[in-house]
Amino acid sequence: MKESSVKVCQVPREQLPVNEYEELKNAWFFKWGNLPITSYLRKLAWIWALGWLISGPIAAASFSPGKKALLFGLSGAAGACVFVLLSVVQLYLGWSYVGDRLNQETIFYEESGWYDGQTWSKPTEVLARDRLIATHQVNPILKRLRQTIFMLVLFMGTSIFLCIYLS
Repeated sequence: MKESSVKVCQVPREQLPVNEYEELKNAWFFKWGNLPITSYLRKLAWIWALGWLISGPIAAASFSPGKKALLFGLSGAAGACVFVLLSVVQLYLGWSYVGDRLNQETIFYEESGWYDGQTWSKPTEVLARDRLIATHQVNPILKRLRQTIFMLVLFMGTSIFLCIYLS
């Protein structure tokens, strides 16, 4: 960030939207949204596989794997998807928050954390830079996360429908 724009605002550095974006982009969990598609899907597959550790025994208690293997597989897979869905929703909420802060003309910040909140109107050049970051960096991540959520909900809904229909 330019030195001149730092002098203009009284917002603490860690609460500036561009710094929040950089922090989120480098955070262990939240950088998953910005990974190449194969790495992103691999991370989600690991969560799904670990989700089977919980959903598998529950599905086995509901549907005997020996007698109703298809129902066991569908319910276990849908249950494991719940963990993936929760993870992706958490990613979406974090990126959405930063994207909203980047797009806002005025931002709310706290000076010391004791209910002394202030608002700061971004100068034109800061607003333009933040909106470019939101448009070209954050929005594609949000689009990917929305698509992932849609596909997970579609898969889970189809699995639940088939379990009801087949049982």
